[in-house]
Amino acid sequence: MKTVLLFFFIVTIFAATFGWIRYGGGSPYQDLSTTPILSGAALEEVLAYPEPIGTVAVSPAGRIFFTVHPESRPKGNRLLEFVDGAAVPYPNIEQQLELFDTVLGITVDSQNRLWTVDHGNHGMRAPRMLAFDLLRDELVLDVRFPPDIAPAGSFLEDLVVSDDVGTVVIADSSVWRKRPALIVYDVETGMMRRVLEGMPPVSAEKYKIRSQDRDMTFLGGIVSYRGGVDGIALTPDWLYFAPLSGSGLYRVRLLDLRDETLPDEHLINRVERYATKPLSDGLAVDAAGNIYVTDVEHNAIFVVDKSRDARTLLRSNKIRWPEGVTLGPDGWLYVADSAMSELVLKSQQHIEAQAPYRVFRFKPAAAGVPAQ
Repeated sequence: MKTVLLFFFIVTIFAATFGWIRYGGGSPYQDLSTTPILSGAALEEVLAYPEPIGTVAVSPAGRIFFTVHPESRPKGNRLLEFVDGAAVPYPNIEQQLELFDTVLGITVDSQNRLWTVDHGNHGMRAPRMLAFDLLRDELVLDVRFPPDIAPAGSFLEDLVVSDDVGTVVIADSSVWRKRPALIVYDVETGMMRRVLEGMPPVSAEKYKIRSQDRDMTFLGGIVSYRGGVDGIALTPDWLYFAPLSGSGLYRVRLLDLRDETLPDEHLINRVERYATKPLSDGLAVDAAGNIYVTDVEHNAIFVVDKSRDARTLLRSNKIRWPEGVTLGPDGWLYVADSAMSELVLKSQQHIEAQAPYRVFRFKPAAAGVPAQ
């Protein structure tokens, strides 16, 4: 009996040590906060919902869509549209479980199509990308990702679509697999590739995230919540991207990403560290080249203008974890607040007790940031 207990003790110690080496530890990240350019009073509540919100997308006509965060393990609706003050399942209630599993990232392209990416429970089921024509509210594209593109442990978190709707780029944050990458999808041919996998610009650095006055650590400190490339934003020429647990905001030319003959060892040399940033989740970029970066540790949104300096644009304790940002019509910047620190490895009762969860918006131009 003593031998069996000793064996299990040794196995437990070994597993805990391995887990801590791979997932634990980390040091605090520097606080880059500056005096906010905008008062928190500029923040408007757009909607409140009883379940945690993942990301938000707004069409040119002002239609507002949002996902229920999959880390909250929703049993019902996954994708909704906010219509006349109410959240309505999109495209309808009957198709929620048929079309969506763990959908998170959404965006609207220049042809008025809503795109969604579903990580398939971290690659354990079939990761999937869908596109809906918003004029007809019909599904027009359904893509399943094979295991070599979205393997077990992947986390397809966000996506962007080029202005010509020829290319989709998806961020695989790889929270558990620890092999983050960008996925490039050619809309015309259906070809897809993983690029920059495990390379420094897409990978997490060993920082410990602190949100809502507590460290994002679990299982007695064995696991620290860290993620690779998460936020992505696209202009006609550049893809901007950043790891969740990383100090750098990077960019690479869309032309280079589209070049299927360019191997990673050459592509990495065309990646530029653009600026230093806070630990961040979502990104957005406007036509003037201003990049909006969420600060998940300090309830804030930063702006990086062409000077490449990161400054606090707006800070408010109303924002618990700014998951995603997106630009809507009339100069509004929308902020999806997932309150992520209330979700990870939390009970359903705890998640419900922290409701409601919100989407906010404000106008960066009010701070003198050049309009789109």
